[in-house]
Amino acid sequence: MTRTEPAGLPLGDDFHLYDTTLRDGAQREGISYSVADKLAVARLLDELGVGFIEGGWPGALPKDTEFFARAADGELILKHAALVAFGSTRKAGTKASEDAQVRALLDSRAPVVTLVAKSDRRHIERALRVDVDEACAMVADTVSFLVGEGRRVFLDAEHFFDGYAFDPDTALRVLEAGYTAGADVVVLCDTNGGQLPLGIADTVREVAARTGFRLGIHCQDDTSCAVANSIAAVQAGATHVQCTANGYGERAGNADLFAVTGNLVAKLGMDVLPTGAAAELTRVSHALAEIANIAPDTHQAYVGSSAFAHKAGLHASAIKVDPLLYNHIDPSSVGNDMRVLVTEMAGRASLELKGRELGVDLAGRPDAVTSVVTKVKELEAGGWSFEAADASLELLLRKEVDGPVEPPFTLESYRVVLDHRGDGEVISEATVKVHVAGERVIATAEGNGPVHALDEALRKALSPFLSWLDSVELADYKVRILPSHPGSDAVTRVLLKSSDGDQEWTTVGVHGSIVEASWLALCDALVHKSLRG
Repeated sequence: MTRTEPAGLPLGDDFHLYDTTLRDGAQREGISYSVADKLAVARLLDELGVGFIEGGWPGALPKDTEFFARAADGELILKHAALVAFGSTRKAGTKASEDAQVRALLDSRAPVVTLVAKSDRRHIERALRVDVDEACAMVADTVSFLVGEGRRVFLDAEHFFDGYAFDPDTALRVLEAGYTAGADVVVLCDTNGGQLPLGIADTVREVAARTGFRLGIHCQDDTSCAVANSIAAVQAGATHVQCTANGYGERAGNADLFAVTGNLVAKLGMDVLPTGAAAELTRVSHALAEIANIAPDTHQAYVGSSAFAHKAGLHASAIKVDPLLYNHIDPSSVGNDMRVLVTEMAGRASLELKGRELGVDLAGRPDAVTSVVTKVKELEAGGWSFEAADASLELLLRKEVDGPVEPPFTLESYRVVLDHRGDGEVISEATVKVHVAGERVIATAEGNGPVHALDEALRKALSPFLSWLDSVELADYKVRILPSHPGSDAVTRVLLKSSDGDQEWTTVGVHGSIVEASWLALCDALVHKSLRG
C-alpha cells in the first residue's frame, strides 16, 4: 500500500502516550472546565511529560475554539507535548477543503489533528446514512487534505471492536482509507467499553498481522477493564495509547492515565515519560483532581492515598523486614508513600512502623508496644478509629512512651446552649472556662452550630496566650453515628482535620454526645499543634 507522508513532519516516537482529558474526560458528569482550567490542565500534563494533549473540538465548542486561540497566541508553552485538535471528517457529498469543521481544525493552529470516523457498518449506514464507499472517501479526503496542509493526523476508528466483530472487512477498509491517505496512527476504539482484555489482545494482534498499520488503542471503562484492555492492546502491538486523567469520562469513564502509565513504566519497563517524571504521577493526579473539583480517589492504583496503606498486622510484620514484601513497587517511584494503618487488626509490627513514621521510637520498648496495642483494640471496640487520625494516635503513643503530654490549657468546664429566636434564626452560644498560663479565663462566643460556637469560644479564651492559634483553622469535619450494640447506646465519632497553612493533621473524638466527641477531637488538635509548633 502507498501512503502520503505528513509534510515536513516525522512519523513520531516509538510510543505515544496520548491524553484526552480536555475532550473525552470533560464529558464526565459534574466536570465543567473553564478555558483557564483547560490551560492549567495542559500545563500539568506537559510537566508530567505526556506526548500528546488533546485540547478539545475547535469549531464545535466555543470554549475549545478560545482555548486553541489562546494557546497559539502564547498562553500555553509546551516543553514535552504536542497539542492536538479533535474533530470529524468532512460531511458527505462535500470536499474537505470546503468543509467548515475541517477548516476550523486548521484554524486552531494545532500541529496534530485527531479525526474520528465510524468503522462499524451499522453506524455508517444508520447514523451517517451513507454507504461504506462514501464513508471511506470522507476519511481519505479529510486525512489527505490535512496532511497536505502540514498537519500530523491520527485517525480514531470509532466503535472499531464492535464493528470488526460484525463486519471485519468494512472496519479494515476504514482503517486503510485513513492510513493510506497519510494518517500516522489508526486508533482502535472500544467506544461502548464492552470489551475484555483477551478479546482486545486477540483483535489487535489480528489487525496488526492483516494490515501492518501502526495501531493505537482507546478504551472506555464500562466493564471496569479500560486499563487492563489498554495494557493488553500494548502487549499485543499497539504503540499509541489514549487515556484521561484519573479515568475521567462519560458513563463509567476512560482508561486512567496514571494507572496505565504506572503499568507501562513499572511493569513493562517502557520509557514513556522523561527520566524521573514517574515520581510526579501522584502530585499531578491530585492537582488535576483539584482543578476538576473532584475529590481524589483514595483507592486509585499507584497514586491513591491508600494505594500503599497496610492495615493487617501480618502485612506489617513482613513490611518491617522488607517493605517490598507487601508493596508491588517502591511507592516513592510514583511519588506516593507507604502508610501503616493502626486499627483493631494491628499488631506489634504495625505499631512500631507507625511510631517510626510519626517520629515516636518504639524500638526496644516491648512493654510500651504491648500497652498501646491493647489500648487501641479496647478503644476501637468502643467506636474509636485511628487509621485516619494520625495526630490522635501520635498523642496516644507519646503518652505511653514519654508519659503524660502537657496540654497548652486545661478545661474547667464548658457549656453550650441553643437559642431559637423569634424570627426563626437558630444561634448556638458556648461558654468555656479554662486555665492557661497560670490564669483562669472565661470566654463566650456565638456560632452557627454548637461545635462552631465551642470552637469560637475556645479561640477567644486562648488567643491572647497562644501565638500560633490564629494560623490554625478547621479544614474538614466529619461525623458518623455508630450503630449501637444490644445493651448499649449509640455513639458519635468525629474526625476533625486541622491546618496551619503548612501542614494538616487529623484527630478523633468518640462519645454519646456529638458536642463532647467534637470537644475531644478539638482538644487533641490543639495539643498536637502545641507539640509540633
